[in-house]
Amino acid sequence: MGVGDSLEAAFTLAGPISAGTWHLVGDGIVQATVDVQYDVIWRHAGSDSTLASFQHHFDPLVGANHFDATMYDANATGLAATARPGDLLVLRFTASGPADGGSAVSAFIPNGDGAHALGRIPSITLPR
Repeated sequence: MGVGDSLEAAFTLAGPISAGTWHLVGDGIVQATVDVQYDVIWRHAGSDSTLASFQHHFDPLVGANHFDATMYDANATGLAATARPGDLLVLRFTASGPADGGSAVSAFIPNGDGAHALGRIPSITLPR
């Protein structure tokens, strides 16, 4: 994932989502100083509606294995979605940086290895 590139993970919805507090686990492998934006998107009828957003600044871990995960989790107040069966809920990661001007090809990699990389697999918890 390079500068300005985004990566998405989508889930097919069965129905509406309430407004309220969203919880994000956004762990990743950080190879260079980078800012990451996480957007929770409702994709419906050919359009996207952002329900919640999170931003975080990451610095590479010091003294750790080069591929250990940096943990990040947060809560954000989000909007409701009058979703219909078949609409999508999308978690989008967008990296900006690295600040040092170096290559951003792999500045931030979402942690798909979970505990094997000493972190968690990225996920969202919907409002109840």
